[in-house]
Amino acid sequence: MPSVLIETRQEYSAEVEQSIMEAVHSALRQCFKILPGDRNVRFISHAPHRFSCPPDRERPECYTHISIDCFAGRSIDAKRKLYKTIVKNLEAFGIPNNHVKILLREVPAQNWGIRGGHAACDVDLGFKVDV
Repeated sequence: MPSVLIETRQEYSAEVEQSIMEAVHSALRQCFKILPGDRNVRFISHAPHRFSCPPDRERPECYTHISIDCFAGRSIDAKRKLYKTIVKNLEAFGIPNNHVKILLREVPAQNWGIRGGHAACDVDLGFKVDV
């Protein structure tokens, strides 16, 4: 049940934005084994002057920051695979691999209120977190 925010320094067409969102969600399904319908992905395009990036990037307009909040418990191998898969999936959109920053924040399940105000630790999620 990850919550994802994708931030870019350029505008894309609605179709490309949706495809980028799907590319990140697909990586989460593959690497974290979440359910296909477990989707909470947001996309924000910033004006370049409102989103600084490292000055040494050859294509700063392509710089992309992805924040993922998720339940704690995934293995380091699953996380490594997720990072590589996201970067690989975004190459299809012309985003260089060194222009992607991924911030993964793990939150204990008791700190998520879901499904009508229940603590996530009290709910059958329908998937395993310890992948």
